[in-house]
Parts: sequence; structure tokens; C-alpha cells
Amino acid sequence: MCGIVGVIGKASAAPLLLEALRRLEYRGYDSAGIATLVNGHIERRRAEGKLGNLAGVLERDALPGTTGIGHTRWATHGAPTERNAHPHSTARVSVVHNGIIENHAELRAELEAKGAVFETETDTETFVRLVDDLLHQGQEPQAAFAAALRRVHGAFALAAIFSGHPRLLLAARQGAPLAVGFGEGEMFVGSDALALAPLTRRIAYLEEGDWAAIDGEGARFFDAAHNLVERRVTVTAVSGAAVGKGNYRHFMEKELHEHPAVLGDTLRQYLDPKTLEVRLPRLPFDPAKITRLTISACGSAFLAGMVGRYWIEQLARLPVDADVASEFRYRNPPLADGGAAILVSQSGETADNMAALRLLKEAGQRVLSVVNVPESSMARESDGALLTVAGPEIGVASTKAFTAQLAVLACLAIGFGRARRELSTLDEGRLAQTLLEVPSHAAAILEQDATIRELAAEVAKARDVLFLGRGAMYPIALEGALKLKEISYIHAEGYAAGEMKHGPIALIDSDVPVIALCPSGPLFEKTASNLQEAAARGGRVMAFTDAEGAPALRRFAERVIVLPQIGEFSTPILYAIPVQLLAYHVAVLKGTDVDQPRNLAKSVTVE
Repeated sequence: MCGIVGVIGKASAAPLLLEALRRLEYRGYDSAGIATLVNGHIERRRAEGKLGNLAGVLERDALPGTTGIGHTRWATHGAPTERNAHPHSTARVSVVHNGIIENHAELRAELEAKGAVFETETDTETFVRLVDDLLHQGQEPQAAFAAALRRVHGAFALAAIFSGHPRLLLAARQGAPLAVGFGEGEMFVGSDALALAPLTRRIAYLEEGDWAAIDGEGARFFDAAHNLVERRVTVTAVSGAAVGKGNYRHFMEKELHEHPAVLGDTLRQYLDPKTLEVRLPRLPFDPAKITRLTISACGSAFLAGMVGRYWIEQLARLPVDADVASEFRYRNPPLADGGAAILVSQSGETADNMAALRLLKEAGQRVLSVVNVPESSMARESDGALLTVAGPEIGVASTKAFTAQLAVLACLAIGFGRARRELSTLDEGRLAQTLLEVPSHAAAILEQDATIRELAAEVAKARDVLFLGRGAMYPIALEGALKLKEISYIHAEGYAAGEMKHGPIALIDSDVPVIALCPSGPLFEKTASNLQEAAARGGRVMAFTDAEGAPALRRFAERVIVLPQIGEFSTPILYAIPVQLLAYHVAVLKGTDVDQPRNLAKSVTVE
């Protein structure tokens, strides 16, 4: 979602703001802008489209000043035009905003009745005009900002600068992340630590409802009741090194090729390769005592949670509910006394996940998060956190973070099974061994890049694609379909193979590729039977399987790609890689923006 940065510096702010915004590009955006204080007055530069357009504007019309704010906008209210781009300004105040002000229409009508003239269609301008009205009434910036915060409802992160106050920056958060960075005679604000890492590693996070008054020497923090509070300054582990593509064409391609290393690093955190034991840190609940587990997440992380449900129920015999966070938060489900929950997220900032977390905690559930960002809101607010060691994931479509989530959930399933006495030491060792083989097999799959690219050339011609799988391969079929539609814009659906005859078979003809995830094992024969039915109706079956399953599928499948053979338990992690790689190559062939597909944002921080 939108990215926010702010600087009170010693040198020109615009280059620092532009570089910080580049590090926020992964969040997704469609316009960008910067405002600074020049001789005490607000000046700004904005541009529709990519940051290169804003950089061109700044080259033609430089923006001096050492205090400023910047923004990458993902359009919600109002089209993605330069006019609607942030910062939004009056002569007195300039504001950048991530989120949605829900009561903007009511406030806008009130302000227009008082004579305010609005220039944009955005909800953000309502906050700007509200602050400006309070300033016009004679209030000082801090008082006006605090009073405006009392009037607005919704989810937001805000940063503001004021004419005549060259060393003042005000910031606030409600449902969207925001951090304050501490330098030497300089101060910074950013949506996340990645944006601030080149500027400082000393960071304090605003908590829910907080706002902060920042000058060149430090910051004062206020809670939702406007009481002065202390917020701990920590040293972030996020590197300030530039995140680059190396020799790869896209971040997504680079991140796909990081699967083996990421899986190895993540598994080493939780598995002892010598003893073949799962080593989980202290959990916020006892798996042996909980009666029911809830897993909630969004997007690909939810699909990882679905696989986790299969694993935990099978290995630990623990009932598991898996819910999309945006539905869970409104479904008002009955939650068992003594129950627990696992939330899964790459960013740890997704609005629906955070709402689900707070609902779960209010209901007395102990919450464990599986997250890639240790300093995220989710990690900080959960009762415990297990980290995926995926590193920064810049491509909007999740790849290595997804398989790292699967790796953590696999370790949890084994650990739960041991804690509940459903698995023996021998079982644990056998399952752990198959997990430890995953990184090398992942590397072998990536060596089949050319073969998968040939398959992509056929899929790229299609308007509709079906992905089929059974058991824990069903969520991987959903992942393949999600990736394909996300970045290639081809309509794709994932189905449990057994459901094909309950509707999807009506779609099958010679123009519809059927991508089958069909490893050998207990469900192979049933899945192969479903695929034969698809082939009999002209469907173009293209199967991923292993050496044992390949001969049977070659009798009717148009293409069969043979993947490494591994224990059934670890197969979903491996099969996620080729479907992601397939989507990547299809998108490249179709010429789409692979890293920043249209209408999508990396972290959805508003509903």
C-alpha cells in the first residue's frame, strides 16, 4: 500500500526522500510526490506513474529545503492522477497519508459549508483542510493536528509539515504502520524500517493510536488519549544496503532463485540436522493442551495456512480452522476456551490480519504469528512470533516468503505432533529428514527453468487455465492459479481435483490448459483418474509429477514435467516452486509488469 517518508535533515531533503521512496516501491503505487519547506514555505513536486517520472520532474525543477515529506500513492479515493497525488497541501500545511479516512464525506460537507474549496477527490484532502481550518482559527500546529486526529475515523498513517516551522514534523498512526528514525541532529519518519535503513538504524515504532511531534533533535510521543508516553528506541536488523536485482531481469526472478537458500536458512532455525529434532522456541501456548487451533491469513499466506491445516490435523490430530482474515474478522466465530491461533504474513502489517489478531486476543486466544519482518506490528502485538528467514521480498507476488512460511508450518506440525504424542521420535526424524532434503531438490527444480519456460509458451496463449490438486496439493493448485492471474492477467482457477465433476469440467475444451499437481502417493490414482476425464473432453493436461508417476500420466497428458521425488509430507513445498516459475515466464512472455502488477500492492494496509 502507500509509502510514507519524512526527513528533518542537515542537507537537501529531496534526494533522501526520493531514495527512501524507491525502497518503498515494492508496496505498489501509481503516483508519487514530495513536499519540502523552502524559506519557510511549502513547495511540492508530484507525478503520475513511476518514481522515474517524479525524478524527471525534480531534475527539471529542483526542490531545495532540508525538511520534507514524500509519498508513493496507491489510489483508493480518486483516480491515480497528478492532481490526486500526495502530498496534499494548503499554504499552511502539507500532508501525506496511507489508509482511508472513513468519515471524509461528512467532514468534507462540514468544511465546504464553512467555505473550504477542495481541489481533489481524495479522502486525504479532508484531513488537510481540517487541519488548515484549525490553523486558520489560531491554533498552533501540534494542537491543530491533535484536534484533527480526534475528528477522523478509519485506518491511517499520517505525516505533516507546516509553513513557518522548518524543524517540525508531526506523525500519527491508526491501523497502518509508521516508524520514527533517530539520527545525529536529524530525524526521519517511514512506513517501514526498509525505507529508513540507509538513513538510520535507530527506530521507534508508533503504537496503535499514537502520534508524535518530531524536531531535529528527537521526538515526543503521545498515545490515543494524547498523554505523553515513552516509546522504546531499538536498533533495526534491516540492512541499509541497496536491494538490487543483480543479474536478473526482475526482482521476482531473483527471489524465485533464492528459494533454496531461503528454505535452508529457515529450516536451520527450527531443525537440528544432526539429531533430526524440531527445535521450536518457547510458544505462547502448549500444543498438548489446546483443543482447537485457528489459522488466519490473506492471499498466498492464507494458502500456506491451508497447507498447514492439512499437516497439523494429520500429524497432531488437532482440529484446525483456516480462515481468510477478511472473512474471519466479520464472521464472529465461536472460539474455544483454551484455544489458540496462528497468523501468517510476509509483511506483518496487513490490515485484515491485524484486525483478526486483535479480535482473537480479545476472545482470550493465544496468538502465534509466522512473519517475515521481526519488527512488524503483527510480530510485536502477537503473544509469540516465528520468523521466516526470507529477507526482503520486493516483488509484489509472494514467492520465497510463501515457501518459507510452508517450511515453518511444517516444523510446527511436527512439533505439535510430538507434543501431543501422536508422533514418535522415529516419525519426527523421518519427517525432518524429508524437510532437510527440500533445499537441494528446490535447486534441482530451478535447473528445469528452460523446460518450464517451454510450458509457459503454451499457457501464455490461453484465456482460461485450470489448476488441479488433491489433499495438500489443492492449496498449491490455488497458489498456482493466484500467481498466474496476479502477474499475467490470465483468468485462472484452482480446484480440488475431486471437485472437477461438480462444475469445472464444464469449462474444459481444447483451449483450456489443465495444470495438474500429481505427485505419486496415496492420492495419485484418484487424481490421475480425474485428469483422464479432463483429457477425454479435449482438455490439454500438463502435469507436474515425479519419476514414479510420470509413466501413467504420459499416456494421456500433453506435457509431463518430472520433479524430484521426496516424501509426501514435504511435496507441497517443492511443487509451489514450479507453479510460481510457470507464472513468471508466462507474465514475461505477455510483457506485463512482473514486479509491480496492475492494481496490486505488496502490503494491504487498508480494508
